[in-house]
Amino acid sequence: MKMKLSFPHTVDQWFKNILERPALAVTVSVLWLIVIGWIAYGWNLGNIGLVDETEPLFAEASRQMFVTGDWITPFFDNETRFDKPALIYWCQAIAYAIIGVNEWAVRLPSALAAMGVVGLAFYTVHWSLSRQDELEQVSRPVRRYLTAALAATIMALTPEMIAWGRIGVSDMLLTGCIASALLCFFLGYAGHGGIRGKSSSSAFPNKWYLACYVLIAGAILTKGPVGIVLPGIIIGAFVLYQGKLREVWQEMRPLMGMLIILVLSVPWYALVIWRNGWTYINSFFGYHNLERFTEVVNGHSAPWYFYFLVVLLGFAPYSVYLPAAMIKLKFWQRSHWRSQERSQQLGLFVCIWFLGVFGFFTIAVTKLPSYVLPLMPAAAILVALLWSDLIPDPDTQKRSPAPASFFWSAWVNVVFLSAVAVGLFQLSKLVGYDPAAPNLYQLIQQLGLPITGGMIWLFCAIIIAAFIITRRWPWIISANLLGFIAFFIVVLMPALLVMDQQRQLPLRELSATIVQVQQPNEELVMLGFKKPSVVFYSHKHVTYIPSSQEVVDHIHKQNTKPPKASSLLLLAEQDRFVHMGLQPEDYQLITSKGAYYLIRVPVKKIKNEKLDISYSLPSEKISN
Repeated sequence: MKMKLSFPHTVDQWFKNILERPALAVTVSVLWLIVIGWIAYGWNLGNIGLVDETEPLFAEASRQMFVTGDWITPFFDNETRFDKPALIYWCQAIAYAIIGVNEWAVRLPSALAAMGVVGLAFYTVHWSLSRQDELEQVSRPVRRYLTAALAATIMALTPEMIAWGRIGVSDMLLTGCIASALLCFFLGYAGHGGIRGKSSSSAFPNKWYLACYVLIAGAILTKGPVGIVLPGIIIGAFVLYQGKLREVWQEMRPLMGMLIILVLSVPWYALVIWRNGWTYINSFFGYHNLERFTEVVNGHSAPWYFYFLVVLLGFAPYSVYLPAAMIKLKFWQRSHWRSQERSQQLGLFVCIWFLGVFGFFTIAVTKLPSYVLPLMPAAAILVALLWSDLIPDPDTQKRSPAPASFFWSAWVNVVFLSAVAVGLFQLSKLVGYDPAAPNLYQLIQQLGLPITGGMIWLFCAIIIAAFIITRRWPWIISANLLGFIAFFIVVLMPALLVMDQQRQLPLRELSATIVQVQQPNEELVMLGFKKPSVVFYSHKHVTYIPSSQEVVDHIHKQNTKPPKASSLLLLAEQDRFVHMGLQPEDYQLITSKGAYYLIRVPVKKIKNEKLDISYSLPSEKISN
């Protein structure tokens, strides 16, 4: 039989020809996920040095775990580090064993966690829409695949997801565990017993519920009780709203689930408490969990509307469509949602997921931008579902009319991007002086990055306005995505490389010098600031001291303890030496890099006298 080949005359028909062939559709989908994952999380991942202050703390604790073989108690610079549980350290230490101790290994767990949840979100959205098509007895492969791809792409190309997916701290690993656990719950919930859930005689929950429990255990090992509290609140609110508590309780086998969670997560906590006792309990459970929720910790306070701004900017430029997405769902119509088949309830579930995380951390007293990272996957799915009805059928070219809320959101999109463009044009007036990198913003301006970025977003705003006028709704989200990709590649990545050269490269070079010049028993002191990256790159112990007078007092105390050293290495900004009473002839300048000076000071040159330190800098504050 001869096959007649026909060439599609439209993009929609081209998509249809691809997506109606299952094997080809899966191949294209996987390739697309790999491409956006690499752009967002793999490209130049290890070509930028560790960013002070937090990232090197994780990297060095993992390195010490890898070197010493102590997989229970995390240490940083010879002191216990109880800020976070062990899973992130284990992942980074395993990466060290595979690819070496470097920036790639430090960030690989975060990047893989981000890619993993993006891929699972694609599968969940596609599966949910496929089940809906079965119920309605229609075949809409273009809508299924494009909506799933849109959800995954928005999720990957989101400022907050990119920021935390490219840095070696625990936040993205926590988000990966929590978000994946919630997606697995929905897959287990919607697929239980076919289209309409029915009870099972098995003592075990289905495979998706089992995966949910395992991932919750991973979240607990990543950041503690919040790893079970957040999923518990979201799942509980969802099933209560649906009036299916008893039904879902029977399906999930929660007692078996709790046993799985305890078996996987409790042993490490038991071992670390057995080894460190109340020191660990008070530090981790008391300070880093209870106090962070009920009190302001490390000065991280913010007004009640803080997370509105975080979501607006961290989920930009798609954040302007979140209100329209929620209005479209009409989540307040409980009777409507209770009458829907389970596979049709994905929108309601991610809406409760978004509001649950947002509300929980809004109530918490300590506030940080990274806390609401777990709601970003839900936000991406919400926006993708908003657009799903606007995707035309390739055969009939029919699509649902755009609701009024979408129309006005699109114009807000134009205004928002225009404001971002103006902000970039005026960047030099908006940013302040950075003493750690005095030439940073001047170099960024010389490269023309703010102007280029402003032009990208201004052009996007104009294009979107044209699409609104001509009612080409599906192309609006494409303009946002393409604009973000262009901004990320042409502006943001070069800016990050410049920032690394100006802020972190001097510290890496100083660390290499320290390894070469430090003498036996010679102490390394960092005065006035805390840069843990020096510990990671030099593998040397660093004493952090906030003020010049405290350096003098410290040296006096050290001189009474054997073994005595004749000198010390001091890393500081140049004006600090004056406050110590040091003249140029009193010390040896070893090298200077950027704003930092490394000197050797003979101990006899430093007298134990009270200094007149009437001048101080904000950098004298050392954050823990």
